[in-house]
Amino acid sequence: MPQFHDFNAIMAKRNSLSPKLRSAAEFINANPVEVATRSLRSLAAASGLSPATFSRLARALGFENYEELREITRVEVGQSVSNFSRKAELLQAQSKCGAQPPFLQSQSRACINNIQALTGSIDPGTLETVVDKLHRARSVLVVGGLGSTGVVEYLNYMASYFTGNWQVAPRRGVSTGAILRDLSAKDVLMVITKPPFAQGSIRAAEIAARQGVFVVLITDNPACPALGHASASFIVPTESPQFFSSYAATLVLVETIIGMLVTRAGRNARRRIAEAERNNRFLQDI
Repeated sequence: MPQFHDFNAIMAKRNSLSPKLRSAAEFINANPVEVATRSLRSLAAASGLSPATFSRLARALGFENYEELREITRVEVGQSVSNFSRKAELLQAQSKCGAQPPFLQSQSRACINNIQALTGSIDPGTLETVVDKLHRARSVLVVGGLGSTGVVEYLNYMASYFTGNWQVAPRRGVSTGAILRDLSAKDVLMVITKPPFAQGSIRAAEIAARQGVFVVLITDNPACPALGHASASFIVPTESPQFFSSYAATLVLVETIIGMLVTRAGRNARRRIAEAERNNRFLQDI
């Protein structure tokens, strides 16, 4: 596979390409995020070129197929994400020289900006489709590892108040592989993953997609490998002055989804929530 360092390496070969292939190369250069996140069919529709043109372009550039070219694009897009140790180093350096504003101020500003960006970037139609699929699903499996573990647990906790068909994986004493085995087109898999991506979450999305499961992906990176397996996806801003990614906007999104689900669940949801509250009081959990 050719190891391009940036998109200019693709453009450098355009003069040797046919007019159609040159158009495809220029489209890729101008739209790297779309190439990294959208299917070949939707990319072809957006560009006015056929899927076969992009496949021919990939081979002309020395790739085995279009997927190899797309993977290079994902890597290029993903390089904008700093690793945790580097960000921690910068944070410490800024603090020592007095360039770092008060932590509460800088973190609050970043979270507010992320939430505002989320509000403008979420497609209402996609959100409605996802909520409708979750509402009608026979079962919902929520998967997330590493930094996303707490968020998926919180999401499942909220859902457990008004429905009994959600579960989280991985979980002690439960085989994630066995749960995935039983999923079908009647079910939904929700995956939350941010860099560094949990490989188990990526592979769960791949397995579920092969079985026809509706896969919902929440990530912050258009280079996320699970995007190729997603039926619907949300790319959520997670910018932070700290060494880690902020989950503030992600929490707003999942809480919005839960609120929309409760409105669809009707009287049965109110009954289940009331019963859960009574049981919690008896158990002295609240």
